[in-house]
Amino acid sequence: MKAAKLKTILGSLGVVLALHSQSGWTAQGPVATIGAGKVEGVEQGGVLAFKGIRYGADTATTRFAAPRKPAAWDGIAPAREYGASCPQTPIGSGGGLFASWRPTPVPPFSEDCLFLNVWTPALADGAKRPVMVWFHGGGFSQGDGSSTAYEGTRLASRGDVVVVTVNHRLNVFGYLALNDYGDSYRDSSVAGILDLIQSLEWVRDNIEQFGGDPDNVMIFGESGGGAKVSTLMASEAAKGLFHRAVVQSGAMLRFPEQDAARAAADQVVANLGLDEDSIDDIRSLPAEAIVSAYKDTGAATAPTFDGRILTRHPFEPDAAPSGRDVPMMLGSNRTESSIFLGATNPALFDLSWEGLEKALTATYPDKDAAAIIAGYRELEPEAEPADIYFEATTDARWLAGHVRQAEQKVKQGGAPVYLYLFNWDTPVDGGKWRSPHALEIGFVFDNVANSEAMSGVGEEQQAVADIMADTWIAFARSGNPNNPHLPQWQPYNLEERPVMVFDTEPQVVNDARRAQRDLLNDGEGYGNRYQR
Repeated sequence: MKAAKLKTILGSLGVVLALHSQSGWTAQGPVATIGAGKVEGVEQGGVLAFKGIRYGADTATTRFAAPRKPAAWDGIAPAREYGASCPQTPIGSGGGLFASWRPTPVPPFSEDCLFLNVWTPALADGAKRPVMVWFHGGGFSQGDGSSTAYEGTRLASRGDVVVVTVNHRLNVFGYLALNDYGDSYRDSSVAGILDLIQSLEWVRDNIEQFGGDPDNVMIFGESGGGAKVSTLMASEAAKGLFHRAVVQSGAMLRFPEQDAARAAADQVVANLGLDEDSIDDIRSLPAEAIVSAYKDTGAATAPTFDGRILTRHPFEPDAAPSGRDVPMMLGSNRTESSIFLGATNPALFDLSWEGLEKALTATYPDKDAAAIIAGYRELEPEAEPADIYFEATTDARWLAGHVRQAEQKVKQGGAPVYLYLFNWDTPVDGGKWRSPHALEIGFVFDNVANSEAMSGVGEEQQAVADIMADTWIAFARSGNPNNPHLPQWQPYNLEERPVMVFDTEPQVVNDARRAQRDLLNDGEGYGNRYQR
């Protein structure tokens, strides 16, 4: 079979890099030499892109165990298409806001999913560019690094940086707490985190070939990606593999309780018809059967303590010492909850004042909804009922959780932390979504066109992207986010508590939305969001 035809067939299966012997392959694009062999990418927009680079072996061979390094290959392996994503239960579209994020073709699901993607202005030129490593959202259960919103061409070109996005094990394949079933399962509750660590080891060992600086690596992520960043800040095994950290709408204070995680894993085992004597059969069962067995069990919502990789919570009761010397930037969006609550209950967008009180009472039955509403109306006289509902349910949880994480980082007395609030409202769907969860991602990557379904496109959108992208680039370069787009932004402290409020005209607001948070503080609920 001709090499080109064989490549097409394997590419459709999402396993292009499983072909480790490519002696007949003739490279037509840029070629990089890495530890395992040579890879060929493509040139796009003046940037060199390498997609689907294998950083680990097929995880079907290491199910519920630590990842293995990939076998070396001869010749040149094509790296032109995204690799497969970890098996998962697809989630909804969030009201269509994510429609333009969908790559073409959509990568398949496979346990052979340890792939990463690199965008760089040049290869092995000794430029020592900052490296920005992105961990995708979707909690610890869904998603991949292949979204068009994360496409790194514009960010790499704009900032003269190297951008990396990563696929890794998720849900039951990455975090099923089978630790009680014997030493061979000791990594089961942290397998996905071990994948991330291995991807950072790959960056350390190979990124110079892509013009990047292994001693200047920033990890960043949104939602579950931010939680992964928070987790790595708490792992001694990851110490030294990254030098800056950004948490976007994903502060993680503590992991699920170990006993609950293991009890939920026991339920998955029972659903598969297995027990202590037959547990090893779980390594050979079809992936689809395992995905089906974990539905509605509450299992594998996040990593849990394993005693080696994770030995304590990230930011409770204090900040983990392993992240002490890593500068951090973190923040949330003004109405994170509109995408979660509004997408599942569209009536919330049209609340009356009476309906608002009923909705808040239903959400917080132990709170005085009337007093909360009165407080918000005094603080924000122009606010509509839906504004108050989405802001209150965000201020109380999301913003409160990020403030808590920033406080813990400050109390640690190490590297600085910078706290932000993203305040810009999307005009999509008549503006009803306000400033929802994930809206800032397209701006951070300078990918307004790719994020059109969520943000729309136009001069104002590009102006916001200019601000956000340059701020993230500045932080990646030096650990300080200040740049010409911003007023002076001081690190967070427990006196003034400066917060950068991102909008068309950014401004620093001390202790932003403190009065609103005090009306309804649900920080405990935020901290428990990964609990079973």
